[in-house]
Amino acid sequence: MESISRITSLLESARELTLDAAQSARSSRSSTKNLPAVQVKKLLDSRNDRDVLDGLRKVISMMYRSQPCLTFFSSVVKNVASPNIEIKKLVYIYLLNHAEQEPDLALLSINTIQKSLSDGNPQVRALALKTMSGIRVPVISQIVSLAIKKGLGDMSPYVRKAAALAIPKCYRLDPNTLPQLLDYVSNLLGDKQYYVAGAAVKAFMEICPDRIDLVHKHYRSLVKKLVDMDEWGQLVTLRLMTIYSRKCFPKRTRRVKKNSGNKGFYGEEEEQEEEETGEEIQVLDFDLELLLKSIRPLLQSRNAAVVVAVTRCYLNLGTAEYINSSIGPLIALLRGPQDIQHIALYNIVSVCLTRPEAFVKYASHFLVRSTDPRQVWELKLEILTLIFPHSDTYMKSLILNELEHFSRGSDKDLVREAVRAIGRCSQSDAKTSARCLSLLLKQITSLDGNLVAESLTVIRHLIQQDPTPHTNTVIKLAKNLDTATNPRARASIIWLVGEFAGIDGENNIAPDVLRILAKGFADESEPAKLQIILLAAKVYLHHLNSLDIQAEPVKIIPASLHEFLPSGGNEGFADFKDSAETSYQPPDSDTDFEHPIVTLWKYVLLLARYDTSYDLRDRTRLYKALLAVPSSTQLASLMLLAPKPVPHTPSPSEGRTTFTLGSASLVVGENSGLHGLRGYEALPDWIQAGLEPDPSLRDTDVSKAEYESQRIVPAGERLDSVIKDTRVGSPLKTNGFSGPPAKEQTLDDWLAESAEEEETDEEETDEDAEDSEEPSEEADEEEDESDDDDGEHDRLVN
Repeated sequence: MESISRITSLLESARELTLDAAQSARSSRSSTKNLPAVQVKKLLDSRNDRDVLDGLRKVISMMYRSQPCLTFFSSVVKNVASPNIEIKKLVYIYLLNHAEQEPDLALLSINTIQKSLSDGNPQVRALALKTMSGIRVPVISQIVSLAIKKGLGDMSPYVRKAAALAIPKCYRLDPNTLPQLLDYVSNLLGDKQYYVAGAAVKAFMEICPDRIDLVHKHYRSLVKKLVDMDEWGQLVTLRLMTIYSRKCFPKRTRRVKKNSGNKGFYGEEEEQEEEETGEEIQVLDFDLELLLKSIRPLLQSRNAAVVVAVTRCYLNLGTAEYINSSIGPLIALLRGPQDIQHIALYNIVSVCLTRPEAFVKYASHFLVRSTDPRQVWELKLEILTLIFPHSDTYMKSLILNELEHFSRGSDKDLVREAVRAIGRCSQSDAKTSARCLSLLLKQITSLDGNLVAESLTVIRHLIQQDPTPHTNTVIKLAKNLDTATNPRARASIIWLVGEFAGIDGENNIAPDVLRILAKGFADESEPAKLQIILLAAKVYLHHLNSLDIQAEPVKIIPASLHEFLPSGGNEGFADFKDSAETSYQPPDSDTDFEHPIVTLWKYVLLLARYDTSYDLRDRTRLYKALLAVPSSTQLASLMLLAPKPVPHTPSPSEGRTTFTLGSASLVVGENSGLHGLRGYEALPDWIQAGLEPDPSLRDTDVSKAEYESQRIVPAGERLDSVIKDTRVGSPLKTNGFSGPPAKEQTLDDWLAESAEEEETDEEETDEDAEDSEEPSEEADEEEDESDDDDGEHDRLVN
């Protein structure tokens, strides 16, 4: 009979599975086909669980396709009392999405959901708690609070975790429940289950992130549970521990003496000298060091966000040793997908800006590949330029070869960024500036005007660093004015000629360059015209300074205007006679000769006067007013010939250094504004020494011995402890198996012990002899009973 009933049950279960599979296949094939509302309601009102499930699936699919399904509210809610857990799940999903639209009908289901809090299945209890806290009706806030309180004492950790996750929802529902929720959070932070503690930390960071006093007594237990938490619990706990450490552990440093190896005759003088030349290192608090050591295994996490969070913790709290240990796992994230690789590169650049020397040995990971998108190779080029000054000669040559290769490519954006990277490399290392300059000069003849302009901008920065040995470079650039067509490129070359025209007075090419440019002034672009006017002002100012005029200026009206102008007539120059400015007295007053530079200066002024650009005409009037009095050129020299500061091209990500590692504001960068994205919270500063909380507050936590006794000890640790306690060959009384180690004995102790053993042996033999001489009747009776017992034992065995 049992076999028949078993076969019947198996057949019934197989039939149920077959019907479910057919129903799923039919629903997947006809998922896009909508049933009439009347038929859906008929399915929901059915007494068959399979029909109800089918109707609920239809309603949920309509809901996720944004189709109106509020008409089924009453038919769906009445199934909340169904014992089928699948039906409960679908009803709860519907309630969470439509409870705000029908709050009165939703309140009718609260009583049934409350009853589910006492269900025997912990999954049902947790699901009921999640649903009750997710129904956004403010009237039930106190009911949700009582449900959370009931979930705190639940035996199942799954329900306690659901209670912890329901705390922020209850707070958003009614902020007045905060005092009660604080007690709940304080209890949950001390939960022995690590996944409950992780959810409690999440709730703590949402409702009361400033209440650090609630964390003191749970600090050490949270640190010990951190490794076992899930990834999301680890992320929020790492952030909490970083903030807690900044607020509770002051940053202490001490000076370490450097051992020079030479011992002086007077030890005090040597110690004083070493104290002055020593370096300061950070001294870690005991609890802070416990945190840094406990999170080290998380560097092998499969979650990239956890690795970045550990690196952030080490970067903001730890020493150089901990930071260096996190760089390798951070580089390993580059083997992931492109989206993870992109975010990881932003964090790598942020760390590399502070510790570039630690990334030198990983330079090969930042070489640009042909499959890298633009946002990836831009960050890789930036990292290569950051580690360039800290690399050896071979690595520097490799990086420059890579940049030179990309500067000759077909991708215009990549070529431009490669040229900028070469410029940053030359600025960071003066020894390689000559090679970088030669690489950039090769780009001047390129047909790409933007590339030429970018190269000239970088060349200008290099020349400004040390202009004296680059005189020939300026002459070479001036020769390229005939072929350069890009306005920015021509403007850069003209500025270089004017800026360094007065370095070598004998070999000054600026007047000749000005003479050539004045012929085609009308055909130049506006940026080039502005630089030509500036060049003319500088050339004329150098000429005035070379004359070293001592006498007062004399007003001179030229005899014939054509002497000041190039050949071409004097049409349109009537107004120029009236606006003639004060000029200098020629060295030879007997002749009417005027220096060609003066003529050239006036000719350029005349050309600019009739230009269509307002900016150009205003700039010309400014220079004209500055140089109106040739004997007073101090102000003009101060404005035009003052040494310019050497430009420094910063790294593109230097504006992101203020943002915390792993934050979204770090990725968005300058586009997110001065203070980052909305909701961004920076890490607090280190607390000052003497203002930190009392360390004894953390001593209320479970001690280390008690914690280790309650946890499950792996078999490997138990074997290691047994081997450590048991020393084979040691003089133990237990023959080397277990027990405390024996105290080492002297010869006298050993002789005394052997004498005592002999005396005890003699006493025992005397007692045995007396007992054998006087046998008693009781012994005979015991022997008879033992014989009977032996016989009964034999029968039982048989």
